[in-house]
Amino acid sequence: MIAPDPSFSQKSMHAIIIRMQATDNVAIVANEGGLPAGTALGAPHGDLTLREKVPQAHKVALVDIPQGAAVLRYGVPIGYAKADIPAGSWVHERLLDMPAARELQGLPMATVKRPTPEPLTGYTFEGYRNPDGSVGTRNLLAITTTVQCVAGVVDVAVERIRKELLPKYPNVDGVVGLEHTYGCGVAIDAPEAPIPIRTLRNISLNPNFGGEVMVVSLGCEKLQPDRLLPPGSFRNIPIRQPGESGSSASEQNDDKLDVVCLQDSAHIGFMSMIDDIMVTAKRHLERLNARRRETVPASELVVGVQCGGSDAFSGVTANPAVGYMADLLVRAGATIMFSENTEVRDAVEQLTSRAATPAVAEEIVRELGWYDQYLERGRVDRAANTTPGNKAGGLSNIVEKAMGSIIKSGTAPIAHVLSPGNKLSREQRGLVYAATPASDFICGTLQLAAGMNLHVFTTGRGTPYGLAECPVVKVATRTELAKRWHDLMDVNAGRVADGELTIEEAGWELFRLLLDVASGKKTWAEQWKLHNSLVLFNPAPIT
Repeated sequence: MIAPDPSFSQKSMHAIIIRMQATDNVAIVANEGGLPAGTALGAPHGDLTLREKVPQAHKVALVDIPQGAAVLRYGVPIGYAKADIPAGSWVHERLLDMPAARELQGLPMATVKRPTPEPLTGYTFEGYRNPDGSVGTRNLLAITTTVQCVAGVVDVAVERIRKELLPKYPNVDGVVGLEHTYGCGVAIDAPEAPIPIRTLRNISLNPNFGGEVMVVSLGCEKLQPDRLLPPGSFRNIPIRQPGESGSSASEQNDDKLDVVCLQDSAHIGFMSMIDDIMVTAKRHLERLNARRRETVPASELVVGVQCGGSDAFSGVTANPAVGYMADLLVRAGATIMFSENTEVRDAVEQLTSRAATPAVAEEIVRELGWYDQYLERGRVDRAANTTPGNKAGGLSNIVEKAMGSIIKSGTAPIAHVLSPGNKLSREQRGLVYAATPASDFICGTLQLAAGMNLHVFTTGRGTPYGLAECPVVKVATRTELAKRWHDLMDVNAGRVADGELTIEEAGWELFRLLLDVASGKKTWAEQWKLHNSLVLFNPAPIT
């Protein structure tokens, strides 16, 4: 894991600059508000002064960089100078040509061999043990939908469940409608259609839902309930027989879904649909309410990590802290997923070299190669990833962004690779590369499908991102953001740049906070009930 070299964080006349590696020829300005022209940078840079104002998080040239020469950050070329860049200049995206993507051939495959770290034992949390052995950090009723057409009806029903039923079931944390935009008007038999279908299926089986499966269907959609959740993919539950109302549903041991179909002839009017959903929900709530938290080892955590609204501090403070936390989780026997194809593509050599085996390295190459082809079909490449906010936050291009993003994965060997929409098995522990798009919403959705029961999200520019299905711990990269959004950010990793915390201390703080949140402590997003919609990754055509 790359971490800032402390010998290159210097204060002189209130100037604070951070260089990641001694070989770098640029450093970022850490001062809130940036630094004005004429600021002296001080030792070890001699009499170097800024030629122009440099905003916070943006890069300053530490030496003269001639046209065509590599601009180095994290010890790697993040671009090539379009023209001469004098020392003391502001280095931004308009001055750089982006490097070409590394070919996916001739890569180092499982070449990094590190000694096995000492196991981390004795750490536990209070979680909900599920029938399949998995553990939830929350006890939620999830209502699966087969098609967007039913979303409005489910919204009304969910609000009624919250107001009328949940007060009677105090051990249930909430009710979640699994709304999405899939299910009909799509090429349901296209080669890539299994991705969104298995994503929704596996989200329905997330550990935070207690093994309870309840479905609301329209009736005429392409994604029929038995295609979404075929027999054997869920545990046995009470079902209704044809013609029975929800209140007279009988116990069965058949592999049949508990489905409310809105087009069923028994439904006379809108309120009939709502009442049926309420009766069905009540059966599931009764079983969920009987569950209790129990002490389980930290190895039962399945943590997804992600960054959004990134800035140049992401790879300096928050992501290195998350990376250290990731190593602690691996040592504790837990599972941790990192993702975001376009935000690791330029670090592919780091991925394949850290693979636990050559077979794992080959899987990484396969997933990133498939995603390259997916982007090519849309006539774009990885450069389409960076946003105006990323650039305003000092990230010149996707190469620089990727070098800061990969640090979230820590230093452990990559033990497994997961294709989009697939679910982790109980045996797939350790560090996992879950191949997903970098979109915050799609990545989070796919990590939920993989079995995530806790989420860590770093941000530099700020985003109120949250998930209703899973607690999200938000980590700010800068103290200014953490103070300004004091009731949205759970951790201020900006203290690393301020000199108040080491990366190791921040990593331990995050690790301990995860155990508390997994045991029921609410995050800010949960307190405010902030959450984003599920967004299924659908590379297949829309009809």
